[in-house]
Amino acid sequence: MRTIRVALTGLTLVLLAMGGLRARADAALLMEEPYAKFGAFNPTGHAAIYLNHICAESPTRLRPCRAGEPGAVISRYHKIDGYDWLAIPLVPYLYAVERVEDVPTTADEELEASLRDRYRRNHLLAFAPDVAEGKKAGEAPEGEWTQLIGASYDRRIYGFQIQTTAEEDERFMDKFNDSPNVGHFNLLFHNCADFSRTLLNVYYPHSVHRNFFVDLGITTPKQVARSLTKYSDRHPELTFSTFMIPQVPGSIKRSHSIDGVVESVVKSKKYVVPLAVLNPEIAAGLVVAYLTDGRFQTPKDATVEIVPGGTVTDTVESEPVIAPVTNSGSVPGSVPGALETRRPLSPPAPQ
Repeated sequence: MRTIRVALTGLTLVLLAMGGLRARADAALLMEEPYAKFGAFNPTGHAAIYLNHICAESPTRLRPCRAGEPGAVISRYHKIDGYDWLAIPLVPYLYAVERVEDVPTTADEELEASLRDRYRRNHLLAFAPDVAEGKKAGEAPEGEWTQLIGASYDRRIYGFQIQTTAEEDERFMDKFNDSPNVGHFNLLFHNCADFSRTLLNVYYPHSVHRNFFVDLGITTPKQVARSLTKYSDRHPELTFSTFMIPQVPGSIKRSHSIDGVVESVVKSKKYVVPLAVLNPEIAAGLVVAYLTDGRFQTPKDATVEIVPGGTVTDTVESEPVIAPVTNSGSVPGSVPGALETRRPLSPPAPQ
């Protein structure tokens, strides 16, 4: 069986080999595929920013990472205890566990809910407290807090990584620690992609912008990725790379491909055909807009990285396979605490 234990294993190996030396600072846009029914209706997905030298002292307070810490993911959320943004350590954000050794090789909805609730009870009760009364008293609440942890169970994630400096990281932390953190989420003009656009523009002013032509002025994760890619093309002196974190295998439904606003209309027969009948001029205009500036594909040559910026990589067509962890928390035949990588004998099935 093809198994995937992605994201932080590479960092573990690098730190073990290098004695805890830290890598170059980077910021990465995480362009995350949509999933479930809402994802089918709104295929623009989710955007977040991963910072490998900035960690979460708490979900609302940032600090420099210590040696061996892999960084944090920061994003804008809707209706989570009134906050505009929250920061979560990388491993919990991806898998709802605190140690790479505890990441399951496969997952179903029951395991996903259990891991999320355990992490919530240990770290996020202030943001998502137990249900207070009624038949579900003492249980996990409903709401969007689930988006804070375990993202890789629900969707595939593409990363667009650009270098930063310690001075830029310091300015970033000062800006967000000292600014009001009050939620005013708006799906059209103040969404998660707008937040990612703002964060990246702190590092590189005017690097990311809206596209009124192909997204009707709505910032989408795909537009942020497109802008950042174009910016890196204009500035070859900046180290830029792409990676992909696969969705954890299992019975959870696979995520959907990610689209922009006009792209989702043009590529969907249920939208474009009625529009072409009712107003062929508008339909033709949308097609022209998409063909002119809307065709940005997910990177086919992106490496499947065990950790963003790490040294153990593979291609999208040949994803890395990690040896299973025993009940003792170590890989059979390996040094306790280390994880062994091996390649599949045949190409994996498409996701």
